[in-house]
Amino acid sequence: MDSRPHNKLHIYFLPMIAQGHMLPMVDMARLFARRGIKATLILTPVNATLVSKTIDRDRELGLETTIRLINFPSAEVGLPEGIENQSSITSPEMSEKMYKAMELLQQPFENLIEEESPECLVADVLFPWASDVATKHGIPRLAFHGTGAYALSVHRELSQRKPYKNVVSDSEVFVVPGLPNKITMTRRQLPDHIRDGTESHLTKLIEKAMEAEVTSYGVVINSFHELEPAYSEHYSKTIGRKVWHVGPVSLCNRDNEDKTHRGSTISINEHECLTWLDSKEPNSVLYVCFGSLSYFSNVQLLEIAMGLENSGQEFIWVVRKEKKTKEEEDREEWLPEGFEKRLEGKGFIIRGWAPQVLILDHEAVGGFMTHCGWNSMLEGVTAGVPLVAWPLFAEQFYNEKLVTDVLRVGVGVGAQEWCRWPEESKVYVKREDIEKAVVQLMVGEEAEGIRRRARALGETAKKAVEKGGSSYNYLSGLLEELELNSN
Repeated sequence: MDSRPHNKLHIYFLPMIAQGHMLPMVDMARLFARRGIKATLILTPVNATLVSKTIDRDRELGLETTIRLINFPSAEVGLPEGIENQSSITSPEMSEKMYKAMELLQQPFENLIEEESPECLVADVLFPWASDVATKHGIPRLAFHGTGAYALSVHRELSQRKPYKNVVSDSEVFVVPGLPNKITMTRRQLPDHIRDGTESHLTKLIEKAMEAEVTSYGVVINSFHELEPAYSEHYSKTIGRKVWHVGPVSLCNRDNEDKTHRGSTISINEHECLTWLDSKEPNSVLYVCFGSLSYFSNVQLLEIAMGLENSGQEFIWVVRKEKKTKEEEDREEWLPEGFEKRLEGKGFIIRGWAPQVLILDHEAVGGFMTHCGWNSMLEGVTAGVPLVAWPLFAEQFYNEKLVTDVLRVGVGVGAQEWCRWPEESKVYVKREDIEKAVVQLMVGEEAEGIRRRARALGETAKKAVEKGGSSYNYLSGLLEELELNSN
């Protein structure tokens, strides 16, 4: 803990209701609390149950972390009771309703602010109204993104300069202008709302979010300066606001208990998983996981299964399936006949939620096949594990370029098409491409070079959050500034 406590500061944390945004903000609140701050998380009832154990443990340690509840307006927007997190969303229609519900949280949130009068608000950027609330109550609003300065820089340049309009086809390569590195993309790799120019609830929300960002007090980012130094500077200059890198915040989960219960109820016995990993050689296991929002069709899952089997590598594969009837689950058409029997001892399948940080930190894990969501990417980097990049949607195609071209800590699987809702009958990446990428990452001289760079980056990440490290110092500076402002 910091030797000079900032006792006066009470900070509200308002996370977006999606695991990829919520978990890092919960970790961030805990990190602030360890530095003597009173941290209050504003959550809806279902989301609170996902993190309450973690917060209770922190409170037992004497930290001032609390949860305040606001009700989720399910009925008002036509969502079933209990659907309060993006990970429960299975269609574009449900997604639209979720965004409408987020707007309706403004009034109950404002009631809490009036009741408690915190000195600062850290709010997810997808709550643009949080800036108005903070201004009204005379407190600074810090914007939080679920991604890093690099992806934010790419997004801003694309939004403002529109280089994708200068190409004649969806597969033609263009350069994203104005960036510290040469980053190339195709139109097929861009989000639907950018590529098509279609207006939806989400596009309006993103526009408002970008406006709120430049009127905020500044931006806190779950990253560390050494990961993306040129982009940190570029992004700060672009929005004309201060940017504080305070991550990787997942490093506040220090023991196995913390790592196991971070964010949800895991779908397996963690001891069984760790015992399995303990029986493996260092760097011999590939961990395969595509985050909390990704779905694959049965035909694509079958290609993944065959690609993994043909690679000859040992693996842990986290499969996130939609809830189905017992009969449909028993049938499991996505698994090749006899797959689990053939690969007994060589492959470990987790159906549901996995303790990702715990798994990545195990010495047996030597590679991570990921959708390039920022948290997963950062958790892989922090563990010093090289990556197989398989972007799907959101800003993941931007992040893939950071992994493969800028940091050179991974290889691409060859994904070409941005897709939030995959078609049931479509294969996006073939088994032979999956096999090739896995072998390239796990075996041979090139793999060793990638692993060395990943390991070095992991060491740098850990130093960043230690006393005197870049993220530690960023947070100290931010808290001192907020303290001065509150006097």
